[in-house]
Amino acid sequence: MGKGGGCVPSKKKGPLVAQDSPPEATQGLREAVIETEQQNTHPDEPTRVASSLSAAVGSTKLKIFIVFYSMYGHVEGLAKSLKKGVDIVDGVEGVLYRVPEILSDEVLSQMKAPPKDETVPEITAAELTAADGVLFGFPTRYGAMAAQMKAFFDSTGQLWKEQKLAGKPAGFFVSTGTQGGGQETTAWTAITQLAHHGMLFVPIGYTFGPGMFKMDSIRGGSPYGAGVYAGDGTREPTETELTLAEHQGKYMATIVKRLAAKS
Repeated sequence: MGKGGGCVPSKKKGPLVAQDSPPEATQGLREAVIETEQQNTHPDEPTRVASSLSAAVGSTKLKIFIVFYSMYGHVEGLAKSLKKGVDIVDGVEGVLYRVPEILSDEVLSQMKAPPKDETVPEITAAELTAADGVLFGFPTRYGAMAAQMKAFFDSTGQLWKEQKLAGKPAGFFVSTGTQGGGQETTAWTAITQLAHHGMLFVPIGYTFGPGMFKMDSIRGGSPYGAGVYAGDGTREPTETELTLAEHQGKYMATIVKRLAAKS
């Protein structure tokens, strides 16, 4: 078993962008802006109203939720690099969430797991519907996702029943203890979760370019997504591993934005 150091509402029709806002929502926003502007007389009032409306409608960003479980901080490190990559793409924002812990404080203490970052909020299953895309991160346990992430997926039964997540793009990033510990199988076996929800799996393939082919150093990650080797839990992510994670965030944001523009 890898130590896995780092090992957390849109409708079926797809995410809304400014030009896709529902007529009733746009009308309500328009009326609110006009009412505010009418309180002040100004010779350029029509222009000001139009500008205010345009700014208000256009301020909405697409949201990519970066939902992870991290025991020793390695997956969390990748998650923060993913967010950095997502935020590079104009009009898209990465939002960090962690899934609930299922182990007791006593057990975590015995495992020498550091405290969770309380600045990253826990997510509930229902909140997933607000995402335009999701990147799930978790450490491996015997070549598959850790129980904490599986428990979270198991809590999405109502969303599955109503197919609330159908059509949402999703991807994975992982942590393993060893080079043969599941960098690919951990993501591969997780695809079943997406399939049942009707979500769209977005792998990075070899879009990282030459960085995917370097053999001069140990590097986590695969065509399925970013990854890190945790070793005995003390190994920190390398610059290459963090850069690959940032690339995945940017790549995912580009795909989500492209899909939103066509919906």
